[in-house]
Amino acid sequence: METLGLIGVGLDNQDGHNRVTQGEEFLLVGGSEETHENMQDVAIHVIESLKNKGKRLQDAEFHEVVDLVQRALDR
Repeated sequence: METLGLIGVGLDNQDGHNRVTQGEEFLLVGGSEETHENMQDVAIHVIESLKNKGKRLQDAEFHEVVDLVQRALDR
């Protein structure tokens, strides 16, 4: 299984603000300010962790990406 990119969707927005953050390997949409910031933190953690290993998201094993997401959420 190949990971082409990360997509984050926040569903707890109540202020009507449309939040979108796009990177080369991720797209984040919606959410409250806090939720959107959390999604940004997770995406950046995953991408930077892989970069430190000399990898891109597309080069990583699926289980490795899932593990990095879980680690980011547990911080």
